[in-house]
Amino acid sequence: MILSELNWLAILAAFIAFFVIGALWFGPKTFYPLWVKALGTDPQKSPNSHPMGLVFGLTALGAAAQVIAIAIVIHFVSLASGPVGAVGGAATGLLLGLGIAAASSLSHRLFSGQGLRVWAIEASGDVVSLTIAGLVLGAFG
Repeated sequence: MILSELNWLAILAAFIAFFVIGALWFGPKTFYPLWVKALGTDPQKSPNSHPMGLVFGLTALGAAAQVIAIAIVIHFVSLASGPVGAVGGAATGLLLGLGIAAASSLSHRLFSGQGLRVWAIEASGDVVSLTIAGLVLGAFG
């Protein structure tokens, strides 16, 4: 089975990097104030009404799913063409970030009325996180 062939230490390292980037991206001194303002909510209040344990738990689950998916893609690429290395891993993460994460969320933000600014902040964070996760996975081989 493919999951037994993956480097789980690399996946853990990529997951930590992914999660840390997300925390920094939406930190109070980075994009969080701009993002909340773009949502049209008060920057002093959380735009989220869900329990924070649920929010962070599901965020971690989503991050883990994305990192495992990148690891599987990198695994298949390496089977087809040899080791991808850090640069190939970063390129894989960038491609998945732009071609899937950012592209698929664009219509969600536009049809929900949240606009391009919300999309740009969220999607760019996803692209950076996926690129760095791919870099870590590729570096581990």
